Amino acid sequence: MRMPTRTQVAIIGAGPSGLLLGQLLYKAGIEAVILERQTGDYVLSRIRAGVLEQVCIDLMDEAGVGDRMHREGLVHSGFDLLFNGERHRVDLSRLTGGSHVMVYGQTELTRDLMEARHAAGLPTVYQAHDVQVHDFDTDHPRVTYRTAEGQLHTLHCDFIAGCDGFHGVCRASVPRNAIQEFEKVYPFGWLGLLSDTPPVHDELIYINSPRGFALCSQRSKTRSRYYLQVPLTDRIEEWTDAAFWQELKLRLDEEAAAQLVTGPSIEKSIAPLRSFVTEPMRFGRLFLAGDAAHIVPPTGAKGLNLATTDVKYLSTALIEHYQEHSNAGINAYSARCLRRIWKAERFSWWFTSIMHRFPEDSTITAKLQHAELDYLMHSDAGLRTIAENYVGLPLDFAQPKA
Repeated sequence: MRMPTRTQVAIIGAGPSGLLLGQLLYKAGIEAVILERQTGDYVLSRIRAGVLEQVCIDLMDEAGVGDRMHREGLVHSGFDLLFNGERHRVDLSRLTGGSHVMVYGQTELTRDLMEARHAAGLPTVYQAHDVQVHDFDTDHPRVTYRTAEGQLHTLHCDFIAGCDGFHGVCRASVPRNAIQEFEKVYPFGWLGLLSDTPPVHDELIYINSPRGFALCSQRSKTRSRYYLQVPLTDRIEEWTDAAFWQELKLRLDEEAAAQLVTGPSIEKSIAPLRSFVTEPMRFGRLFLAGDAAHIVPPTGAKGLNLATTDVKYLSTALIEHYQEHSNAGINAYSARCLRRIWKAERFSWWFTSIMHRFPEDSTITAKLQHAELDYLMHSDAGLRTIAENYVGLPLDFAQPKA
C-alpha cells in the first residue's frame, strides 16, 4: 500500500472512536487517515463493553453501519438491581418516555466500522510504530510514524484527532502546563468472565452483595458476560472457572443462582476501576476523544457511549469547518464535551459508590447503601433519575451555545 503523505484529518487510533469519526467524516466528504499501532486482529480481540445508549445507536445509523446492530442487538427496556437479597426492576422505558438501551458488543461494533472502512477503500495504517504528533499548535500539524517494515513516514494534515486511548501518545504530547488531569483510583477491580452460555436473565442484573458487587451481563442470547468485584491484589491465575461460578452464585439471589448456567470461560481478565478526566480536550489543532480524554468506572456503562458523544461533537465541528467555514464548533468542542463528561462521571462514581464494598467501610455503610437503594426503588423521582442517566442524557442537555 502506498502511504499517504497528506490528508485533512489524521486520526490516531483505530478503536471505535477513531473508526466512527473516520466514517462520519467520509460520509461528509472529508478525507481522513487512521493510524493504529496494533494489528486489526488485535483491536478486534479486545473484550469491552456492550451496552449502547440511543446516542450511540443513532450515530451508527448516521455513519451507515447500523444494519447488523439492529438485526443482532438486544433491546433492553430495563434492568434489575439486587440488594438485601431482593431484586427490583428499573423500567427504563416507562421512566423515560420510551427510551431504551441496546446490548451489542463493542467488538462487533468495531468490526462493522472496520469492514465499512475497508469496503470503501479508505486508508488505515495498522502497526504504525513510534507515532509522534508535531506542530499541532500551528496551522500546519503533522504526524510521523514508522511502518511495520521500519520505514519512516510523515503525514501532513489540517487537524489531528487523538483517539488513541488512555496510554496513547496524543495526550502525552501536550505540554504539562497546558493540561489538567483529575483522577480517582478505586481500591478494587472487576474480574470478568465471558462464556458461551445463555444469560441468567433476559436483562442485566446489578448486585449489591455483602461479598461485593457483581454484574450479570450478556452479549447475545447464547453468550454471557459476568463480573465480580475483587481486590486489586488478586491474580487471574488464582481464579479457576469453578471458583468464579461458585462465588457468583453466592452473590446472586436464590432464584437466579438456581437458573445460572455455567460453562468453560472463553476469556477471563481483571480490570482496575478509575475515574479520570482531562481538561481541556483541544490544544490548537489537536483534539482528544474517548479514553484519551476520560475514563469512567464501568458500573454505569458510560465509557463507549461517552466516546461516541465526543466523536459526534468533533465530527460536527470539523464538518462545519470545511463546509460552512465556521470554527464555532471547534472552539466549543472542549466545553461541550466536558459538560456531558462530568455528568456521566458523576453518575458512574455515584453508582459505583452505592453498589460496591470498600475496604474502609464500617458496618453502617451497608445499611446506608440499602437505605438509599430502598428509597430510590420506591420513589418515582429517584427511579427517574437513575433511568434518565442510564439511557443517556440528550446531546443538548444543558449545553452552552457555540
